[in-house]
Amino acid sequence: MPTTAKQFPLIAAIDLGSNSFHMVLAKADHGEIRILERLGEKVQLAAGLDEERQLSEEAMQRGLDCLRRFGQLIQGLPQGAVRIVGTNALREARNRAEFIRRANELLGHQVEVISGREEARLIYLGVSHSIADTPGKRLVVDIGGGSTEFIIGKRHEPQLMESLYMGCVSYTLRFFPDRKIDKRRLREAQVAAAKEIELIAHDYQRMGWKEAVGSSGTARAIADVLELNDLNPNGESGITRIGLDKLCAMLIKAGSAEALDLPGIKGDRLPVFPGGVAIMSAI
Repeated sequence: MPTTAKQFPLIAAIDLGSNSFHMVLAKADHGEIRILERLGEKVQLAAGLDEERQLSEEAMQRGLDCLRRFGQLIQGLPQGAVRIVGTNALREARNRAEFIRRANELLGHQVEVISGREEARLIYLGVSHSIADTPGKRLVVDIGGGSTEFIIGKRHEPQLMESLYMGCVSYTLRFFPDRKIDKRRLREAQVAAAKEIELIAHDYQRMGWKEAVGSSGTARAIADVLELNDLNPNGESGITRIGLDKLCAMLIKAGSAEALDLPGIKGDRLPVFPGGVAIMSAI
C-alpha cells in the first residue's frame, strides 16, 4: 500500500489537465485503495492560453470554479493527504503563479506543476495498475489537452518516457479554429504531429513493444466511435489504422465534428475531437 494511504485513511488526488480537471477521493481499506468518488469537468485551461502564453482570466475562473466544487469534498483533510498536480497548460502559462496562488488559497493544499516526463511516469503507473499484468513490453500513449505522453514499460516499471507538445485542445485551436474540417487542414495537423513524433520514433521502435494502450479520453472516444460504427476490420476492438482512415474520411465529408452524426461521440468531447483524431492518426 502506498505510504500516503498508510498515514491517512482518506486521500485525494486532483489532476489539473489542459482539457479536463479530475479528482479521485479514496479510502485505505484493509490494505487496498477503495475509490469513494470520481469527479471530472471539461475546463479547457489550454484554450485560455494566448500567443504570449498568458492564461486568460476567463480560463482561470473556469478552473477555479471547478476547484471550488472539488474543494467541498476535501475540506478538513490534513496536509499530505491530498496531491494536486498541474500539467502542460500550467507548464506553459507564464502567469501560472497567479492561478496557483488562487488555487492554493481555495483548496488549502499546494498545487505542484510536474514535468512532462513525471506526467508520463505517473500515467504509466496508473495504466499498469488498472490493466492485466501481462509479460512483455507495452507502449502507453496518452493524448491530453496540451501534450501527449509516450511510455514504454514492463509490468509496473516505465523504461522510456517522453512528453511532446501536442494535444487535442491545442491542435484543434491551431488547425480547426472555426471547427471546420477539410482534407488540407486535417493533413496539415497530421503532418505537424508526425514531425513531433519523428523526434522520438527511432528510440521507441528500437526498444519495441508487444501491446499498445491508449489511456486518455481522446483514445476512449475514438475507440468508441470505431467500435460502435463497425469501422474496424473484422469486428476488431480498440483503434486500428483502417478504422482511423475511415473516420478521417467521414470527418472530411461531414465538414465538422458536430456534423458527424455517429454514435459514440459525446457532446463535451466534440469541440476537441478533430485535434485528437489528427494526433492519433499520426501516431
